[in-house]
Amino acid sequence: MRRNADEAPRDVDIFDGVPRFYLAPECWPAAGPDGEAAAGAPPDVAEILLDGQEAVHLRVLRLEPGEAALLLDGKGRIGRCRVLAVGRREARLALLGWSFVPQPKSRAVMALALSKAVRRGFFMEKAAELGASGVWLWQGDHSQGRFPENAAAASLGQLVAGAKQCGNPWLPEVRAFDDIGGVIAQAAGADFRLLPWERQEGVPMLEPGMAGRAGVTVYVIGPEGGFSPRELAALREAAFTPVSLGARILRCETAAALCLGLHWWASQLPGGPDYRPATETPGPHDTGTEGPLP
Repeated sequence: MRRNADEAPRDVDIFDGVPRFYLAPECWPAAGPDGEAAAGAPPDVAEILLDGQEAVHLRVLRLEPGEAALLLDGKGRIGRCRVLAVGRREARLALLGWSFVPQPKSRAVMALALSKAVRRGFFMEKAAELGASGVWLWQGDHSQGRFPENAAAASLGQLVAGAKQCGNPWLPEVRAFDDIGGVIAQAAGADFRLLPWERQEGVPMLEPGMAGRAGVTVYVIGPEGGFSPRELAALREAAFTPVSLGARILRCETAAALCLGLHWWASQLPGGPDYRPATETPGPHDTGTEGPLP
């Protein structure tokens, strides 16, 4: 089948296979007088020290001095580097410059009820791969167990792993709420609020016309034990739109991943808010959805 002349293939790696590593935002050199990371390079070559898991990852990939690497800060910055030295516990890189990729126009926030740590970790990787802008963990009336104090902070490793694997320069913002009321209050400023839930009749399926729209969409996924009547009443009063994911009862992480997948797919379709031919790479002057999540 021939492609249209203006249709580009969608399977191009815009990073050209260069290995990617994570460097926390506070570890980068100053960007300049305006404090912005956009479209610039440091005035002098800056030396970056990687340690911990990132240094281990670099050694596993057997990178040698002189080879290229990329750094991600989880907030849209992509740094171009050259490996200087590789030791047993750390590696030194020369930061040659960076560019800034804005946030997408279509932003998905997944409000996911507390689940078992193993499955939650798996979902966090998928959230980064599928471009979630936020993951809001919340304690449901029917959740099994209670939130660990470090539930949000403990997810960083999985988010970084997912982002490096797919080259996503933006890590999802993780928040924790001890009740559905906190989620509802935080979602008040969102553009769209959806309630995927299996025990519904006469409601539409989640489809591209609902997922992947420009702006912020908050999806609320209940716990393994289901929503309580109190939670459902509060969500309906807050004007969350019920949608169906089909006839099967899905685990909460499966439902959340399905919603994110549909959202990502819809936003990338031709005519979608974040459609971009594969030959067109994001640049520092592109316009995305600015500002923090609600």
